[in-house]
Amino acid sequence: MSRDWNRPFVSLLTDFGSRDPSGGIMRGVVLAIAPDALIVDISHDVDKFQVADGALLLWCALPYLPIGSHVAVVDPGVGTERRGVALETARGDFLIGPDNGLLLPGAARLGGVVRSHVLDNPQYRLPVVSSSFHGRDLFAPAAAHLASGVPLETLGRPIDPVDLVSLDWAEPTVTDGQLSTRVIYVDTFGNVKLGALGGDLQDAFAPLGPTEPMDLYLGTGGRSLSVGWARTFGDVAVGEPLLYEDSYGRLCLAVNQGSFVDLLPVTAGAEVTIVRPARAAQPAEPPVEPEARTPEPSFAAEVPP
Repeated sequence: MSRDWNRPFVSLLTDFGSRDPSGGIMRGVVLAIAPDALIVDISHDVDKFQVADGALLLWCALPYLPIGSHVAVVDPGVGTERRGVALETARGDFLIGPDNGLLLPGAARLGGVVRSHVLDNPQYRLPVVSSSFHGRDLFAPAAAHLASGVPLETLGRPIDPVDLVSLDWAEPTVTDGQLSTRVIYVDTFGNVKLGALGGDLQDAFAPLGPTEPMDLYLGTGGRSLSVGWARTFGDVAVGEPLLYEDSYGRLCLAVNQGSFVDLLPVTAGAEVTIVRPARAAQPAEPPVEPEARTPEPSFAAEVPP
């Protein structure tokens, strides 16, 4: 996705919420440095302190945004020794935020990190940097300067991308006839996003038809549920659960015109094992994990065309 205009582009994603002025203040800081900037707010309602949630939302959004400077702030370690960084991706974007794993999944989706620098040049931050609002004092100024054409290397010293803090993410396990993964996010509809992609299900159950029954085992308590693998919500009756591939290529549990978490309460981190009914064991215990291969990290999926 190329930029076909001359205006600097900046996007913002935070857990600051929409009630407090923090998001608007960051926009103001960007505009004070880059008055012509076009600013898009991805979201300011990431669940508080949930770095993995912020990483997922950034991963979802970035391929559909113009090339530019993208600020993400979910930063429980603000004011500590954790680094503020700017990353350049293979697509040509800059990702700016804390070095806590938040930026790396999105960077992977844009081709990976090609350069990374610590934001330690005081010339490209506000005159006073607080211990609790680096989004305003450090990250927004850096994004505005980068979007305006300031070279990345002037913002601070380089660091090897392999030394960046990675996100602790449990990858799915794919075997012949079984897929084991975890809940990673629950959206506002009550849909449950899983750590596995649609391709992981195809690998586990090939050949896989457009609609098939599946059995789920959730957690270690033996809770089980039969769902239909379907292309979209309308492929099952109203009120019925389904397993489908969402618009980002990720496996998702939902209820047609309802909420999956109302049907079966689950939270982020819960284990989910998917099997075909013919392979389902007695529901008292989930299947025993066999020797498995681990696919490439799900966050590194290719950008949709």
